[in-house]
Amino acid sequence: MHMLNAGLLLGLVTACGADVEGPIGNAHATEGLRIAAPAERIVEPKTQQVAVFAGGCFWGVEAVFERVKGVTRVESGYSGDTKATADYNLVSTGRTKHAETVRIYYDPLRVSYNDLLHIFFSVVHDPTQLNRQGPDRGAHYRTAIFPANAGQRNAASAYIAQLDKAAYWKKPIVTKLEPFSFFPAETYHQDFMAKNSRHPYIVQWDKPKIANLKRLFANHVP
Repeated sequence: MHMLNAGLLLGLVTACGADVEGPIGNAHATEGLRIAAPAERIVEPKTQQVAVFAGGCFWGVEAVFERVKGVTRVESGYSGDTKATADYNLVSTGRTKHAETVRIYYDPLRVSYNDLLHIFFSVVHDPTQLNRQGPDRGAHYRTAIFPANAGQRNAASAYIAQLDKAAYWKKPIVTKLEPFSFFPAETYHQDFMAKNSRHPYIVQWDKPKIANLKRLFANHVP
């Protein structure tokens, strides 16, 4: 296991899990939710594509999509503001317009954007939480999608409408579609679960997501 030095660990805790007075109940994030797949078909190029999602702390979002067949690479980063403000120390204050995001490189011949949306809404996070996820709160932990093209935007919009109509949650979905952007996060945030599998935050909030991925999407896990 990658060991973080004490100074770095103290700096990291404000990124995920320390912006609150106490834990926020979020059963969906730990239990997952079985929901219907997108009804509308998306036509995609046959070459490698990218998708960018924001669903709370990027550590767990990254870890989920790293385990999906057809995904070739996942990066943690920031979306929603400028490159100049894409810095952990700034974003973690909540005073930028950035959200913690992940950029997913995927092979559309093996996994579709619709598949990624299905996993995002059922396993990764609770889309009814406004500017908060699990134990974290702040606009930088918001639920958002940053479509890379018109096809992705239409697919995401249609799926949100489908899910809202089905009323899987007691509250409306607050996931927003925002202009595409992505700036990679610092190296110590990349592959965080793989390097820090015993980190208390990972154990409590992110490992259950992996278990739910395997339970609900067995056909998408190697």
